[in-house]
Amino acid sequence: MLKQVWFWVLMASILVIALFTYGAIRQVQVWLYEPIPVTEPTLVTIAVGSNLGSVSHSLYKAGVIAHAQSFKYYAKWRQLDRHIKAGEYQFKGSINSVEVLAQLVSGKVLEYQLTVPEGLTYNDFVALLSQHPAMQGKPVPKAKQWLRQLHSRQDHPEGLLFPSTYRFARHNLPLDIIEQAHLKQLQVLQSEWATRAENLPYKTPYEALILASIIEKETGLPTERGTIAGVFVRRLQKGMKLQTDPSVIYGMGTGFNGNIRRSDLMADTPYNTYVHKGLPPTPIALPGRAAIHAALHPEQGFSLFFVAKGDGSHVFADTYSQHQANVRQYQLNN
Repeated sequence: MLKQVWFWVLMASILVIALFTYGAIRQVQVWLYEPIPVTEPTLVTIAVGSNLGSVSHSLYKAGVIAHAQSFKYYAKWRQLDRHIKAGEYQFKGSINSVEVLAQLVSGKVLEYQLTVPEGLTYNDFVALLSQHPAMQGKPVPKAKQWLRQLHSRQDHPEGLLFPSTYRFARHNLPLDIIEQAHLKQLQVLQSEWATRAENLPYKTPYEALILASIIEKETGLPTERGTIAGVFVRRLQKGMKLQTDPSVIYGMGTGFNGNIRRSDLMADTPYNTYVHKGLPPTPIALPGRAAIHAALHPEQGFSLFFVAKGDGSHVFADTYSQHQANVRQYQLNN
């Protein structure tokens, strides 16, 4: 009789344990797989060197997982705890703990972006970069520093960064973006240089980059890039001065107040193309691919002059007398 009692007690205990275990497993599955509605974008930052316990606590506190311990044990059971990557993560919508862990393991951090338009200067690029919310407070290296660090052959930064849209994470530094932009400019320049037209007045890709920056600043309509490039290339080939206002303005620096005076056109600065023949010593802006392409694939023709019409377009002339007539019509209103 006593043996029977102990038998049923043992069976009951086993049943209770089995039910408890089943219930616990079922509850863990609910915690792990049942989606949690994250109605607002929620940021969670995983610091470098964080242990699994602190990661689980941060996620639970932010409301993106249902149970910290279940998340922790699941990560250990899957042997993924050592593969969680540091960074800033954003969670939104219906997401469960398994999906959260997968995002941490894949390193899919929150990305920011910075758009740099064509025609800005290097200083403009640096200003946009340093003012970005994800970059504020981070040191921007001096030009000489990153030029040396990136083994550039040039000692002046103008024109060496490609204007484009760059994506980066919170942990990235300004130098990371500068390096991306520098490498992209080198790639574009080398690619266009490899397919350049024949008999161009450039000895190096850098000289083509200089003219591309002038084309970028002179062009109001994209359709005119090739035509303007042709004018400048022919002037260089004939030994004529480029006589381009943007280079004069660049040489004036902070002294430019919106107007170019006759004395400015006569000032002996390295960038004054009314005084000096040939190209200025460096680019004057950040040229995009289209301007670089135009500099290396100029349109054929005979025009040697152009003047702005006031609507963003230009009128072109083959002779100086034609050019003077165009100046009177469109700039002097005679």
